[in-house]
Amino acid sequence: MTPRFPLDRRRFLILTGGIAASAAFPALPRAENPSETALHGLSAFGDLKYPRDFAQFDYASPEAPKGGTFNFQPGYWYYNQNMQTFNTLNSFVRRGDAPPRMETCFDSLMVDAWDEPDAIYCHLAQTVTISEDRNRFTFKLRPEARWHDGTPITAQDVVFSYETLKTDGNPQLSLPLAVLVEAVAEDERTVVLVFDGTQSAQAILTIATNPVVSKAWYATREFNASTLEPPLGSGPYKVGNLSAGRYIEYERVPDYWAKDLGTARGLDHFDTIRFEFYQERQAAFEAFKKGVATWREEFTSKTWATEYAFPAIEDGRVVKGLFPQEARGRMQALAPNARRPQFQHRNVRDAIALCFDFEWTNENLLYGAYEKSHSMFEGSDYAAQGLPDADETALIDRLAGGHDLPDGIRDAAYMQPKSDGSGRDRSRLRTAIRLLAEAGWENDGGTLRNAKGDTLDAEILVNASVFERIYGPWVETMRSIGINATLRTVDPAQYQERTNNFDFDIAGLHIGWTPTPTSAGLENVFASHSASEEGSRNWTGTQDPLIDALLAEVGAAETREEHRTAMRVLDRALRLRRDWIPTWNSANHRVAYWDMFGFKEPKPDYFWPVERLWWIDRAKAEALGKA
Repeated sequence: MTPRFPLDRRRFLILTGGIAASAAFPALPRAENPSETALHGLSAFGDLKYPRDFAQFDYASPEAPKGGTFNFQPGYWYYNQNMQTFNTLNSFVRRGDAPPRMETCFDSLMVDAWDEPDAIYCHLAQTVTISEDRNRFTFKLRPEARWHDGTPITAQDVVFSYETLKTDGNPQLSLPLAVLVEAVAEDERTVVLVFDGTQSAQAILTIATNPVVSKAWYATREFNASTLEPPLGSGPYKVGNLSAGRYIEYERVPDYWAKDLGTARGLDHFDTIRFEFYQERQAAFEAFKKGVATWREEFTSKTWATEYAFPAIEDGRVVKGLFPQEARGRMQALAPNARRPQFQHRNVRDAIALCFDFEWTNENLLYGAYEKSHSMFEGSDYAAQGLPDADETALIDRLAGGHDLPDGIRDAAYMQPKSDGSGRDRSRLRTAIRLLAEAGWENDGGTLRNAKGDTLDAEILVNASVFERIYGPWVETMRSIGINATLRTVDPAQYQERTNNFDFDIAGLHIGWTPTPTSAGLENVFASHSASEEGSRNWTGTQDPLIDALLAEVGAAETREEHRTAMRVLDRALRLRRDWIPTWNSANHRVAYWDMFGFKEPKPDYFWPVERLWWIDRAKAEALGKA
């Protein structure tokens, strides 16, 4: 799968996505962060770990030394970013391919705590005050907040940012802002965000973490431009040396205005963060073996199982190990694009899923490294299990009054059937053939055709040759029952453009949800509204009033228990639709690194940006000749 983490704008440094709750939804009750009170943080359910004026986050390391270069190959990226190439430094629009981590050059009104599941804290803002009707959020900016050129960050910058992102931003930024009526600068340091009253209780947790850009900078530049001119930022890093498509360096800002704030103190230790871009994973691995890159997360199970036996591993210069995944749901799945007529019938999607033999693939091609996925929120408490509990049943009963419920919603949560592991499970294939026949596809001399004579075409789109080995047997199995299945490998830029435009039959996506998914982030993937929004992650084209109602229930939740119940029923309904074909998941990060780093343990529970947490251990680096 293409790693793309997480689709939820609850925080700026986590991949975002979302579309605002429909204006057709009724006004929803809000979770109780106190109103008419100047607050230092917000939580989905009103509780915060850190007090006002806290010195640092617990996972930060103020005592760590600054310096050195961190050359690594990131495993996740956001917005229009691309791991394999780049041709623009404008990361907040849809156009072009930007390098990962451009977001570290910008600050936001509030930032996420990586050891809390649903809290954000004031950063550019000094305080936030919620109106009694909970539709107005007033932010007082810090007087010391500065752009990299030394000029102050003002309320006008914030207003310009929100207005511009709403109209011209990447869909993952613009869609959640549909519920924002206006942004108003009351004075140089006071900005008010006004909402229309249909927003979910958690909407502000998404929106308050949007990047803030310079109004003066864009007064003489086009916001939508695809450009290699380094933008004026305010964050802990700024763009340094680069060569388009080959490498980029981010340089730490030594006089970063926020370096002594509790939200930033003890983070960002490397003087330089460098990425080198490779079209193929094997070339990137060879660069790591040579010590060009010094940290690597391995996503290819074959490489992990068979190729980490090079000299630097054997003599201890490189450390290989497992780090636990974060405590949040994950979805790794294939998306049959139901905008294409051949995938609109659920039976067809179900039959395609039955042709994929996970048990055989895991044993023979993935070295037993994975567990089979069933849920849209695998590895979390939001994954539905067994029969609905009393709270889930009550929600299902309430929804039954106004919605057509799918067969099986009151039964045990749907689980993809286990194969016999042969790679040619005849029972599964007979079921697939029957499902296709019921959907109107008949075998015509070994090829399936519908009543119009059209063949059942199913092209799997991938952006790296490593997937050819994994998906090749799946394609052959589909072809054996008459599906005209093929596999197409395209370059990274074309892959991004085609998935943005929904120009594919089947493509794969890896989503790491935030610990407490918001309705905005979920809607980017599952809501009817996002199905027609190019650049959204609703790759399957899901449009279902029941799913929309469940997304509204997630947004309306006032307690963690209500939120969990709504999420579990949502998972049940999505699994019954068969829009997505879940594939596999792992409980750990597979990581190897040259033994020259220091880091604090345990890692944060909910997010793990290694480049912001680790540092150079000078003694170890000198021993490796990498000081």
